[in-house]
Amino acid sequence: MRDVERGVNKNREDVKAKCPECGSMMADMGLDFESPKKNDLKSWEYVRNLYISGITFHSCGCTGPGYIPRDYEALVTYLKRMKNLYIDQRRFWQHREEPTNDREKQKDWHANKEYLCKVPSYLQTGTRKKRHVNIQKAVEYWTGKINDIDAKLEELSKSPIGKLSIL
Repeated sequence: MRDVERGVNKNREDVKAKCPECGSMMADMGLDFESPKKNDLKSWEYVRNLYISGITFHSCGCTGPGYIPRDYEALVTYLKRMKNLYIDQRRFWQHREEPTNDREKQKDWHANKEYLCKVPSYLQTGTRKKRHVNIQKAVEYWTGKINDIDAKLEELSKSPIGKLSIL
């Protein structure tokens, strides 16, 4: 996040954004949020329910708007797909055995790059060529992500968003 926060004064308070139309406070949906058309009231109600349910679209915004599900079913499908990816990651780390020599490490890197690259940098130690990941912490990390998705799915099942569909 250093590149995103560069030049930001950390001591200043966050400025709350106001709607240019009515002057009410606006919700921070994130840089990856693409707003619906102004007169599309049904979509705006859906966005409101997404926000109430705690779903926002925060990242650096470099790649433009991210995936925004258009209805409840699409959102649940997306979350379940993400959960399956997290389960796959956790399964990899649960059964992982660290390679012992340089040849095995190189072979391991080429075979498992998609798993090794998705671990957050704070779980990695060493240099780029002699990287090491704490396996137990990686398992805990992915378990936490799975639990977050489960909590979000539970929250969605109880929220008003489950009663609303756009398409």
